[in-house]
Amino acid sequence: MEDIRFIAVGGTTVLLIALVRGAFGGGFGVIGIPLLSLAVDPVRAGALLAPLFCLIDLCSLPHYRPATWSKRDLAPLLPGLLGGMALGFFTVTHVDVRAIMILIGTVTLAFAVRWFLAGATVDAARQARSTPRAVLFGGLSGFTSFVAHSGGPPLAMYLLPLGLPKQVYAGTSSAFFAVGNLVKLTPWLVIGASLPGLGKQTLELALFVPLGVWLGQRLHNRLPERRLYQVCYALLVVVAGKLLIDGVIG
Repeated sequence: MEDIRFIAVGGTTVLLIALVRGAFGGGFGVIGIPLLSLAVDPVRAGALLAPLFCLIDLCSLPHYRPATWSKRDLAPLLPGLLGGMALGFFTVTHVDVRAIMILIGTVTLAFAVRWFLAGATVDAARQARSTPRAVLFGGLSGFTSFVAHSGGPPLAMYLLPLGLPKQVYAGTSSAFFAVGNLVKLTPWLVIGASLPGLGKQTLELALFVPLGVWLGQRLHNRLPERRLYQVCYALLVVVAGKLLIDGVIG
């Protein structure tokens, strides 16, 4: 019964994350540990998901080749990402993660609501490129990704107002998170080395990755650009709500 429950919960979790990654380039990994924790403890959930995130990247990146990456945006975003992750690594034991969740959730919710009130179009609340803003939001994404598994909202708050074509938005997001997931992999592998049966469980859930990415890519190809932006902002509302709930109830 426990094995069936694990496959049902874990498979649904991985399938959903892979689908969103394939369709929108990422940003929904925040649901991974909370959902998978319905079947296993949170530490095992994190150790299970770390290599699966990298596998999802390997499956989704062929759909988003370098031609779909906005390299002029990645250039300042990635140093910010690495700096934010380094800061997160050194402060994770001293920061109240609940406070971070509440702060990021509140800002994200306000950002998304502002877009919907502005007309919910691709050009609504458009902002020009800014290297300092890119470094800042890349750093926030890296920091919150490390300490609260919620790197998606800060990245989206920088990229979405640029009004990028849907393929470029998804490709740039996918490349950004591929780097972040690779950086986080080693610490989680060290943690997972002491957990019995982790390898077998990881392989079981890995079977859901290709299907999720494939479904997500089909969804991406069918969505008009305006609809894709609406879905991305709607996902931000969902993620913001999840962060606020987790932050308040701990």
